[in-house]
Amino acid sequence: MASENLVIIPTYNEIENIENIIRAVLALPADCSFDILVVDDGSPDGTAEKVQELQKEVASRLFLLQRKGKQGLGTAYIAGFKWALERDYQYIFEMDADFSHNPKDLPRLAKACQEAGVGVSVGSRYVRGGKLVNWPIKRILMSRGASIYVRLITWMPVSDATAGFVCYKRDFLAQLDFEKIRFKGYAFQIEMKFAAWQLGFKLREVPITFKDREEGASKMSTAIFSEAFWGVWSMRFKAFRDSYARK
Repeated sequence: MASENLVIIPTYNEIENIENIIRAVLALPADCSFDILVVDDGSPDGTAEKVQELQKEVASRLFLLQRKGKQGLGTAYIAGFKWALERDYQYIFEMDADFSHNPKDLPRLAKACQEAGVGVSVGSRYVRGGKLVNWPIKRILMSRGASIYVRLITWMPVSDATAGFVCYKRDFLAQLDFEKIRFKGYAFQIEMKFAAWQLGFKLREVPITFKDREEGASKMSTAIFSEAFWGVWSMRFKAFRDSYARK
């Protein structure tokens, strides 16, 4: 095993970014190295084929999980979590392919997640030191409003509940019943953090600079945002009746 850290990168039509993001992650210092699992949902643009080409160079650190058709961000990550738990990875990361998340921040997320009692470390735009770059004002207001809304409804102590740059400790994922994670889109990120908090793990936020993608198209949509808006209430009521723990 080259590393105890695994970065999961879900992809759909990321041919413009995939090689550069892979090379950037693999170029991190050897004392905090990261393996990569790309979960590709049948990208017609050749994303998976590019990953296979790169595997010839770094087969021991780069892995590919291919699925048929778009099945949702949440199911891609859950497939990756299960893959990681079948192996000896201790820290499992979510990261976008489009460089909105800076690979150089991965070691800081890993360090925060190694603290006692912490189950999730979050690359946060909304704590002191966090920044947003190149985002239109409409998206800023929507994102910040969503995080405030989530905190009001769930009481969860996290400022950036919708963040997608995250490190999960193996201990948390091993306790989590993935069948109880209901959401696939924007709300998935909220529900995973909420599940960790409900199971008694601490959430640690790490300030990052989030930069809007320069290549490819955003996957955000009104339907995804709507899922999150109503899903928060569903999560809150569910917490009174059931736990996210495996039985």
